Parts: sequence; C-alpha cells; structure tokens
Amino acid sequence: MTDTASKKAICLSLNGPKAVVVKEMPNEPLKAGEYRIRMRAAALNFPDLLMTYGKYQFRPGVPFILGMEGAGIIEEFLDPVSDYSLGDPVLVKGKTGAFAEHVTVTRTQLAVMPRNLSFEEAAAFSVTYLTAHVSLDDKARVKPGETVLILGAGGGVGQASVNVAKAMGAIVIAAASSDAKLALAKQSGADFLINYQKDDFAVEVQKITNNEGADVILDPVGGEYFEKCFECIAWAGRILIVGFAGGEFGVLKTNLPAKKGCSVIGVRAGEFGRRDPVAGRRSFEKLIKLTEENDLKPLIGKRWTLDQVKDALIAMERRDVVGKQVVTIA
Repeated sequence: MTDTASKKAICLSLNGPKAVVVKEMPNEPLKAGEYRIRMRAAALNFPDLLMTYGKYQFRPGVPFILGMEGAGIIEEFLDPVSDYSLGDPVLVKGKTGAFAEHVTVTRTQLAVMPRNLSFEEAAAFSVTYLTAHVSLDDKARVKPGETVLILGAGGGVGQASVNVAKAMGAIVIAAASSDAKLALAKQSGADFLINYQKDDFAVEVQKITNNEGADVILDPVGGEYFEKCFECIAWAGRILIVGFAGGEFGVLKTNLPAKKGCSVIGVRAGEFGRRDPVAGRRSFEKLIKLTEENDLKPLIGKRWTLDQVKDALIAMERRDVVGKQVVTIA
C-alpha cells in the first residue's frame, strides 16, 4: 500500500535555491492511465537551478516540485493496457516533480531502466544522455572516425556526450575548465584533453587535427566559447548549440558559417521527442541499446539526501561538484 503522504522538494518562489523547502504533501488518488512510482533516486540538472529563478525556457508556475529525472519502482497503476508490472524498475522523465518520495506520472513519462545501471546511475541518465544522443546521432549524424570536440566536458551533458561520441566510434577531444573535470572526461573515454583556462582550445584543436578542424563541435557552454568554435570547425562541419551553462548567449555572425560551409544546429532533446514521438522513441531505444552494449554510465560526483536539495542546488550554482549530483531517496 502506498503511503498517504510523501516528502517533496518544493520551490515556493522564483528567488533561487533559497526558495526551496522540503515538506510532506498528500498523495492524490490515481486517475485512469496514471502510475505511482516509489522514487529511489533523482538527479540535478542545470535547468533545475535556472527554474528556481524563472530563467529556463520552461517556466512552471510556483509552487512547483523540482526534479526533471529519476529512477524508481512502480508501486501501483491504473492502466489496463500497460506493458509494465508492479515492482518494475523504471526511468522517470519530466519537466518537474522528481525530487519526491512518490511521483505520479503517465506512461509516456516512463522508460525501462538500462540493465547495466544502478538506481543512482539511472536517475542521472535520461536528461544528459538523451541530449547527447539526440545531438550527436539524430542532429549531427556522427560517423565512426570523425573528430568530435565536446566543450564543458566535465559537466553532465559534456560527460555524457564524451561517453556517447566514443561509443559511436568518434575521435573525441574533451575541453573543460579544470584538470579535475578533464579527468572525468578521460574516464568517460576522451582521446584528447584541453584545459581552456590554460590554453586556447581552438589553437589546440587545430594542432590535434593537423589544421583540419573538428567535424562536430558540441557546445553546452555558450557565450564567447560558442563564438570561438568557428576558429576550429572543419569545412562542412556541424556546431551543436546545446546550452548556455556559462551564463551568456553566443553571438552568431552569419559570415562565419558561410566562410566554413558549416551548419549551426540548435538542440532541444526533450522537445525533439515531444514534437515527433516516433522519432523520439526510436532515438531513445537506440540510446538504451548503445548504453547496454558499451556499458555507458554517468559519473556521480556527489550524493545528497532529499532534505539537502537546497544545498545541492547551491553547490551546482557555485560549480563546487564535478560530475552529476544525485539525490538518494530510498
């Protein structure tokens, strides 16, 4: 029997992490088609932090329960045509709601958990690895042997992108702002490492590629880093705009892609699946297969309890943690 109430991490106002509290709320009765999941773990993502300030492209009304992804066990459901069973371990995906002891979702928000992942690893998987896979496979069509430059390679999306690109057969150049972050990228499979706090990454990429440039550049950082990509993109290469974790948007001068004959591609992995559910399911199924065959795993930098979600968000804002931050719930 499901508990009648659950602890949840709630953002009360758009004033950043300080507006987050953890309190018990009643579990509402299930409606037709809904599933109740006993959460085992959930993971932090940069959009979680942005949402507490109202700065993400999706702006939930306050109050709202934080958390875009997690993993848990199906406790009950009201879906007569379900292909799931009670007790099944599942991935939980959504825009909000994962930082809770129990969540109520529809079948479209669930996916089978990869067999090679623990609950904590699975909790940290969906957002970053799906972003990496949609970017590199569906958008850039990376081929074995191509050179892929990953910026922000020590962050969640960056680490996942290194892991996925290597599994796809690419030569991977990882660029990050510290040696500790680069060590994470190396562990994820990077072939070459660049500390862009010490060295000009465009110059280093040109050295590595004998002045040919990178075939694909994945940029989750933005700002001046995006603008610098044009100095080291190959002819007819692809630059993927995945985010702006650096806090600033990059400026696109249209003469630059014309000069290099390259493509600049915006990526919103979640929206990709929502707009085209068939393509979204196909991409996710390919990702699960790639994950299990190559034992791909998110690297966890720190674990927190549900009562520590505010502290975890503050640590993310300060960039205190290398690797994914995971909230262990049970």
